[in-house]
This record gives sequence, C-alpha cells and structure tokens, in this order.
Amino acid sequence: MSLRIVPTKATPSTTTTSYGAPSAPGIHDTLRSNLSLTTGTSSTPSPVTSSHPLEARLTRWRATQDALKMEGLRRMYGIAEPIRRGMELRITGMGEWRPLALGASACVHSDILNGRDAEVGWEDVFTGGEMMDLPDFHSEMEGRMRMNW
Repeated sequence: MSLRIVPTKATPSTTTTSYGAPSAPGIHDTLRSNLSLTTGTSSTPSPVTSSHPLEARLTRWRATQDALKMEGLRRMYGIAEPIRRGMELRITGMGEWRPLALGASACVHSDILNGRDAEVGWEDVFTGGEMMDLPDFHSEMEGRMRMNW
C-alpha cells in the first residue's frame, strides 16, 4: 500500500447533457448530468455516479484520504484496527434505516466512524426526493418486514 496523498488524474473523455437537478426540477445539474459514465483508469474504475471531472476528482480524493488513514492505522496499531473499523462501518451501513415518512436515513453513525460528522455536504441538504410522493408509513414497514401478503 502506498502512502499517496493526492489521487492520480483521470477524467472521462465524453459527456452528454441532461436537464433537471434532483432537488430543483428544470434547473440543469452540471455535477450530476450523465450518470451512466464511470471515471478512473482502465485498471481501477471508480464507481462515481457523475461524469463531471470535479466531482470525480473529489470522490477519488476522499477515497485516497481514507486509504491513507487506514494505512496509517495499520502501521501504528496493526491490521486489527482497520479490519475493526471496516467491520463497524459495514454493520452501521446495514443497520441504518428509517422510513421515508420520518426523513429516511441520515447515515449519522457512518459519518461519525468516518470522521465526517462535522461536515455538511450537498447530499445532506438536498436528498433528491423533495418532489417525490412519500409512501405510507405502514405500507413501507409491511414491505420491509415482508408482511405484505
């Protein structure tokens, strides 16, 4: 594992435009247009959901910083610390669920474990479901618990 601080530069070659931001219909969302492209090199494709070079670079920056942090923990405390943190992140990711009627999942536990609990991002404010009809609380719970016979 290298101690790379800055990710390698890789940008997509083509993009197409689409109209409408998820939180404001009718306004073009430059960062999230053309969601089908992936970025990265051919050997290490990254699962970025946008084709904008800035967002792809920021996603790779965060991944590189996380890898650097885990490598530092491994070198300082041994392999058990990154494994434990990865296990805790996976457990919190599987357990975080709230019904849409209550505001959906806020991923608070994952943010705390990643050290991002003091950050406010675009996804924290605009979830993309502002114009969506919310399902009934009881029907959503029945579907989640497989009680909708």
